[in-house]
Amino acid sequence: MMHWIILPVVMPALFAPIIGFVMRHDIGLARIASVTGTVLLLAVALFNAGMAATGETFVYRLGDWPAPFGIVLVLDRLSALMVLLTAVLAVIVLIHAIATGWDARGKHFHTLFQFQLMGICGAFLTGDIFNLFVFFEVLLIASYGLMIHAGGRDRVRAGLQYVVMNLAGSTLFLFALGTLYASTGTLNIADMARVIATIPAEEAALVRVAAILLMIVFAVKAALFPVQFWLPATYANASASVAALFAIMTKVGAYAILRVHTISFGPGIAPTEDLAATWLFPAAILTIAVGAFGVLGARRLMPLIAFSVLGSMGTLMAAVSAFSPEATTAALYYLVHSTFAAACLFLVADLVVARRNNDALRPVPATAQNGLFAALFFGAAIGMAGMPPLSGFLGKLLILDALREPGLMGWAWAAILGGSLLTIVGFARAGSVLFWSSTALEAPLAATPETRKAGAWELAPAMISIGMLALLAILALPVSGYLEDTALQIFDRAGYMTAVLGTGTEG
Repeated sequence: MMHWIILPVVMPALFAPIIGFVMRHDIGLARIASVTGTVLLLAVALFNAGMAATGETFVYRLGDWPAPFGIVLVLDRLSALMVLLTAVLAVIVLIHAIATGWDARGKHFHTLFQFQLMGICGAFLTGDIFNLFVFFEVLLIASYGLMIHAGGRDRVRAGLQYVVMNLAGSTLFLFALGTLYASTGTLNIADMARVIATIPAEEAALVRVAAILLMIVFAVKAALFPVQFWLPATYANASASVAALFAIMTKVGAYAILRVHTISFGPGIAPTEDLAATWLFPAAILTIAVGAFGVLGARRLMPLIAFSVLGSMGTLMAAVSAFSPEATTAALYYLVHSTFAAACLFLVADLVVARRNNDALRPVPATAQNGLFAALFFGAAIGMAGMPPLSGFLGKLLILDALREPGLMGWAWAAILGGSLLTIVGFARAGSVLFWSSTALEAPLAATPETRKAGAWELAPAMISIGMLALLAILALPVSGYLEDTALQIFDRAGYMTAVLGTGTEG
C-alpha cells in the first residue's frame, strides 16, 4: 500500500517519455495518454489524501535504506494537500489546453506537461533538501520548455529572463547545500533539525548563512521582493494554459519555506529561529505593494493578471512569515484559493484575448458571448481581489485575524487592505474597458475564428475554477478544520522526526 506514495512522481515520469518518443507525431494519442496520466494522478492524490487525513505521517524509503542515509518521500497532511491541489489544477489546465488547441501549437507540450507534474509532486513529497534541488531542476527545465511553447520573440525573451533568474537561484541552492552538509553532515530535513538543535548558537554561523541562502532561493521560486521581477514577464507572455499551471509552481517556493524553515530552522531551533521571519515579513509587504501598483498601472490584460498573482503571493507569504499554527492555517486556505483564482483569471483571459486578437486594455467591438465572458471575468476578479461571497474574502479575513500582533498588525493590515483596494480598482477599470466600453461600439459579428462562440469544453475549465472558489467558501468551516489540523502537524517537529528517523510507517 505504501507504494502509492511514490506514484505521483513515478507515473508522470513514465508517461512523459512514452508520449515524447512513441506519440510525438500523433497529437490524438498524445492527448489520450496525457489525460489518462493526469486523471490517474488525481485518483492517486485522492487516495493519498485519504491516507494522510488520519493524521499519520507515512515515510517511503527508496531501496529500504533508512533515513538519513537513503532517499525518503514523506506523506503527511501538507504534502498530500499540495499534491492533490496540483492534480486538480492539472486536470483543469489540460482540458483547457486541449479544448483551445494550445497543446498543438508547438512540439512536446504533453511530454513537458508530465515532466512538470513530476517535478512539482516530487518537490512536495521529498524529505531531503538535495532531492528538493533535483526536483527544482526538473521543474526549471520543463517549465522553460512550456514557457516558450508555440514560440514568438516576446515569449523567448521572457523565457530567457526566467531561466537566467532561476539558474542563478539554483547556483545559490548548491552553495547552500554545500554549506549545510559541511556544517551538519546531513541534508535530510528531519535529521538537520536534530543536528542543528545540538549546535551552540555561537558556533552556528555557517548554518545561519545556509538558512539565509535557502530562504533567498525559495524566495526566487515564490517571486518575493526584490527577486520578483521575473514573474510578471513570464506569466504575461506564457500561453494561458501554461500560466494557469504556473499558479501552483510559485507555491512550491512557499511550501519549501514553510516545510524547511519550520522543521529544520524554525521555532525552537535556537541557532536559526526567527531568522526567516525577520526578512520574510517586510519582503512580503513590499511584494503586495508591487503587485497592487502593477495591477493599477497595467495597460494589458495578461500583465495585469500576472501582477495580481504577485500580490497574492505577497499576501500568502505575509501569513507564512508569522510561523504560527494559526497564521499557517490562514496561509494554507489562502494558498488553495489563490491557486484556483489565478488559474481562472488566465483561462478566462485566454478566451477573451483569442476573440479580441490582442490583450490591450482598450475598447474594441463586442465579441461573441461578451456577457458570458464579462460574468466569468467578474467572478474571477472578485475572487482574486478578495471580495465576498467567494473564498478570497474569507482567506484574507483569516490572514488579517492571524496577524494581530502589535509589531505586525499595522503593516500587514495596511498592505493587505490597501493592496486589495488597488486590485479592485485595477480590475474594475480593466473589466469596464474590456466588456462595457466594447458594447458601445458598432460591429457586426463576422463568422471568423476570432469571434466564434466558445464551446462547452473551452468554458468548462474556467467555470470549474470559479466553482472551486465558491465551494471553498461554502465549505469554509470543514476545510479550515482540516487545514488547522494540517498546521498543527507541520509544527509537530518531534512527530515528523520520529516518523522519518525512528518509528514512522515504512514503505
